[in-house]
Amino acid sequence: MNESIQGERTASELQDRVTELIEQQTAISEVLRAIANSPHDLQPIFDAILDSATRLCRADMATLRLSEEGGLRRVAVRGDPLLVSRARSSIPLLAEKGSLPTRWATSRSPKHVSDLTALEGDHRDDFLITVLNAGFRTGLVLPLLKDNEIVGTISMGRKQVQPFTDKEIFLFTDFAAQATIALESTRRERQYREMQSELAHANRVATMGQLTASIAHEIKQPIATARNNARAALNFLDKSPPDMAEVREALVCIVNDTDRTSDVVDRIGSLIKKAPARKEAVDLNAAILEVTGLTRSEAIKTGVTVGTHLADELPRIQCDRVQLQQVMLNLIVNAIQSMSGVEDGNRDLHISTASIELESVCVAVRDTGHGLRPESLARLFEPFYTTKPDGMGMGLSICRSIIEAHGGRLWATRCEPRGALFQFTIPAD
Repeated sequence: MNESIQGERTASELQDRVTELIEQQTAISEVLRAIANSPHDLQPIFDAILDSATRLCRADMATLRLSEEGGLRRVAVRGDPLLVSRARSSIPLLAEKGSLPTRWATSRSPKHVSDLTALEGDHRDDFLITVLNAGFRTGLVLPLLKDNEIVGTISMGRKQVQPFTDKEIFLFTDFAAQATIALESTRRERQYREMQSELAHANRVATMGQLTASIAHEIKQPIATARNNARAALNFLDKSPPDMAEVREALVCIVNDTDRTSDVVDRIGSLIKKAPARKEAVDLNAAILEVTGLTRSEAIKTGVTVGTHLADELPRIQCDRVQLQQVMLNLIVNAIQSMSGVEDGNRDLHISTASIELESVCVAVRDTGHGLRPESLARLFEPFYTTKPDGMGMGLSICRSIIEAHGGRLWATRCEPRGALFQFTIPAD
């Protein structure tokens, strides 16, 4: 009989443990899913961590705070809507250094208070009073640690005096440790992407700097034409009687010239501005033509003939227009520079687009420069590798990163008898 009871108890305990492990793994899975779905936005990840924590420990509300120089700043709060509303309106956003939460965090171990109203002395500071007024009676605070450094805290509360059990605290501690690893991984990924964005912006500015003279020509040319048309209009007005038909035609030309100047300035502005990545439906051919327009004077100055063969009815693609144009700008400028030293033969640059079975689009940029050496081809897209005397070796590396971030591929091949062909694909929308 005793053996039977003992066996049932063991089976029950085993079942409880299995249930706890499943709940814990489910909580971690939800955090990982949030990371996968929102790799560049931390807020959904914060919310997933708190949603899982409140469910895991049957809490009424949970708060995530991250460390900064002044203390612990609240970045997310989840749980009972009424408690959440009270917490947001009354509990300070920043728990300043020296306040109760920061003092508890320095212990680097869970702080469990069964009855918050029973705290006295130094514990009963302004922060605690706001917590009590918001309706909390039981609290659990867990520091989040990385290499024993406090990166933040997760705190949970209940409306009633109802202590957290040892099992709940153990589950929460284990979950929080894994959540911290996931959080740190996400933070590093975000930091890496921010650094990539900084490099990409610097590369765009540097490339546009190389084209300064060409851009100045692109802007000065329509301004000079507009001035000539304005002078002509004045002359037609001085006639007796004034030739109004010619005046009207000159004014139309002036409007067109100023529009053209404005378009050039807008294109330059969009390419060099520092803005977060934004994917949208893009007309690939139109985006390419805008870049070729910016580089036209540079091509003429170098004696390069630019030809395009852009496929009709290309499928729309979802991409960041500025980033895509940065890739085109790099490839076109590189091609023009590669042909500047060609003494014999034509200097031809050919740009084409094609649809690949409506699943993706392919862009090709081909030049008749000196071509790519076999030893260079293998390292062409490596960071800091360059064949230019004054090059940084980041342009093509950034271009490949951009294309791969869009789900595509960028590669280069040698052409015979000379020249190089760069191609990239991007999936269709």
